[in-house]
Amino acid sequence: METEPCCEAHNDPGVTATDSEVKEPIFGLVDGNSLNELPRAPAEEGEELFGSEQAETERSAAENKDTEIKSPSDPEQESGETGCKAVKKFKKSNSWKMVRFQDPSTEDDVLERDSSTESLFPEYATQEWTSTSFEDLFMAEDWTEITEDRLLRKKVLEPGTPQGPHPAWDQEVTVKMQCVLEDRTVVEKDSKLVFVIGEGDVNQALEECVMSMQKGEITLLLTDSQYAYGLLGREPDIPAWAPLLYQLQLLDFREKPDPLTLPIADRIRIGNQKRETGNFHFQREEYSLAARAYCVALDVLTTRSKDGNDVGVKEEEEEVQDYRVKCLNNLATTQVRLEQFDEALHTSRDVLTLEPNNVKALFRVGKLLSDKSEYKEAMEVLKKALKLEPATKAIHVELSKLVKRQSGDKETQEWKPKPAEMLGDNIAPFLIPSKKKPSGISWKFILGALVVALGSLVTSMIWTARN
Repeated sequence: METEPCCEAHNDPGVTATDSEVKEPIFGLVDGNSLNELPRAPAEEGEELFGSEQAETERSAAENKDTEIKSPSDPEQESGETGCKAVKKFKKSNSWKMVRFQDPSTEDDVLERDSSTESLFPEYATQEWTSTSFEDLFMAEDWTEITEDRLLRKKVLEPGTPQGPHPAWDQEVTVKMQCVLEDRTVVEKDSKLVFVIGEGDVNQALEECVMSMQKGEITLLLTDSQYAYGLLGREPDIPAWAPLLYQLQLLDFREKPDPLTLPIADRIRIGNQKRETGNFHFQREEYSLAARAYCVALDVLTTRSKDGNDVGVKEEEEEVQDYRVKCLNNLATTQVRLEQFDEALHTSRDVLTLEPNNVKALFRVGKLLSDKSEYKEAMEVLKKALKLEPATKAIHVELSKLVKRQSGDKETQEWKPKPAEMLGDNIAPFLIPSKKKPSGISWKFILGALVVALGSLVTSMIWTARN
């Protein structure tokens, strides 16, 4: 996979997630410092995100400043195992990292998450939560099926508001939750997790479950890995194919706030969190989910300022535009992976509308145009990219390929086959080239004449000898 020059880091104190752009293999995606620190997929040398095209690149000297996502807990704050009030003692995982999307009004609460191993629901430390095997829980009869395949089920511990409504798709919900593996290792814990249903902020199990809950309800949720983290798991704490057991309470739900009603600083923070979700899914090769996350981020990263003359507002709007460029570049790369080449070309041109000298977008546009045989425009775009970054080998390689393609097309155009309708019924002579008849006397005729002459000479000699 080709590697692309890194983008410069943007220091934003209001953003808790990493704000490095997903690093494109020139000029594609992926962020080497993902929000969950997942390793990149194995890269084949010379592979480009537009297909199997090969190009060599050099990494830029610019390095992104990494800021770790504020996770719900800090493993270094507590090194020992603390027994909970239940009979079973819980083990603490090495990582609490999970994508979190918080309401801007509760930012102080986000920074003060409980990192202890004590249960958030000590009064509901039932045997099912502390010791029962997951196999028995999947077979238990007193659980409610959320899905027909019996791989996602719940058991209500405390009913919610009687006859109350349920959260719906695209609404913002707030839950208190904790999650364990079958050996009761705590892998997730949050006293106030906020997410929007349907935007991929959390795994599918949580989204499906909260839509079946009422406000105030406390429930146990058992999920197969299919609805959680699947065959990849989540490094370093959740193994592949791991089922999970949750305790969660629905604290509140409401309509998702309109991004344009939020301050620009909050839009930047939320938009970057959505972008990090896209990075997370991209590295797991879940490209459709990644594309959806980038589109949501772009919806949030908008500007509509009433006081356009304010210097501070202008700076924030410029920052929003910078993050939009990052999201658009990442979205274009994801669309290439999904083989949505026309959409990727359109998205890359959107980048150039905001930032005409963006080398990533220029390279991608040039390559996509070359693949569409629009060589003249492709040459102009790639030359512009080369002028901006003359040391980038990938651009040189792509220009060389473009020149070869142009030469190949010219050679092809020298021979133009006749349309089939002009050939009549018998087109065989046009499919198999006819052999040209040799000009002059045939060598077979000459050989025959020599044989005849030689025979006549021998005969005459024999008759002369006899006489």
